[in-house]
Amino acid sequence: MNAKELLIELLKFKSITPNDDGALNFIALELEDFEAFFIEKEGVKNLLLTKKFNDEGEHLAFGGHIDVVPAGEGWENEPFNPVEKDGFIYARGSQDMKSGVAAFVSAVKNANFKGSRLSLLLTSDEEGEAKYGTLELLKFMEEKNMLPGYAIVAEPTCVKSFGDSIKIGRRGSINGKLLIRGKQGHAAYPEKAINPIHDFAPVLKFLAGFDLDPGSAEFAPSKIVLTDIRAGLGVSNVTPNDLRLMLNVRNSNDTSVEDVRNYIEKLCHGLNYELFLTQSSKPFLTDANSKIVQKLNQSVQKISGVVPELNTKGGTSDARFFAEFGVNVAEFGVRNDTIHAVNERVSVEDFEKLCLVFKDLVENF
Repeated sequence: MNAKELLIELLKFKSITPNDDGALNFIALELEDFEAFFIEKEGVKNLLLTKKFNDEGEHLAFGGHIDVVPAGEGWENEPFNPVEKDGFIYARGSQDMKSGVAAFVSAVKNANFKGSRLSLLLTSDEEGEAKYGTLELLKFMEEKNMLPGYAIVAEPTCVKSFGDSIKIGRRGSINGKLLIRGKQGHAAYPEKAINPIHDFAPVLKFLAGFDLDPGSAEFAPSKIVLTDIRAGLGVSNVTPNDLRLMLNVRNSNDTSVEDVRNYIEKLCHGLNYELFLTQSSKPFLTDANSKIVQKLNQSVQKISGVVPELNTKGGTSDARFFAEFGVNVAEFGVRNDTIHAVNERVSVEDFEKLCLVFKDLVENF
């Protein structure tokens, strides 16, 4: 089947995280000349497809996920029954990211590849906790001494027009919980209580929206974003026993978990508090002059006629796992204007161009 037919078939699988609904088997059958390794852990199914072409040359990989978020209510059409209308294909996962998967599967099928090996890493656990997906595939490849040197993750990166954005890195994500302890009491007798809201109020302005670093050419500043504050019993005559706050920092390489901890601990000096911080993903940056970025950039410009911005904007993705294993990785895909939304759709023209970009990259890498 051709690339668009492949995409339409993929969109029919109700592959809500972590259920692949048979999509991985379907892809494996499409690439029967690739060696297939099905790796399952904690209910998460993953697939590695790999093929040796030559004894020497580069090992290029593509990464992607076939899982999608739930569809929700209010769709004009059934979200897992793709409909093509007015130049778009409507279905859950059409942009994020079954179009990317279909494009690279199509690109490697009968590929004229001059390097040593092509590999595809596919998971059903990216939209969820992402603990047992791409990371497990890379561990397996490391054990087999077959890690790729370069990788493309086909996430939807473009914003206003196809070709306008290549991601060469991602910020990390640090999550925090802060507990300020007080002593509950009557609002009419504040001197008998310890009000954690009053104690914390002077600190708040130095925490909310504070930039922990100035940013750089590649990364925006690492900003403290408060996501939840709560205290009290929901009545006006009782002061609270404690105040609880949640925060998130999308951090660059210039700010670590310890930097966040040190800053907050200095602010809270003298308060009765507990602070809990976890790094859910680490930042990474691929050299803009690396082969993968340069070759991808050339293919994008050749097919789209657009000069892409090389950036690190947005949230986290599985590209971070490739970087952790020393793989030079970049991300490129279709536009992302309807990802996770009701009536998610992908432009047929964008998808066809993406297929050509990946085909050109494979043939000229």
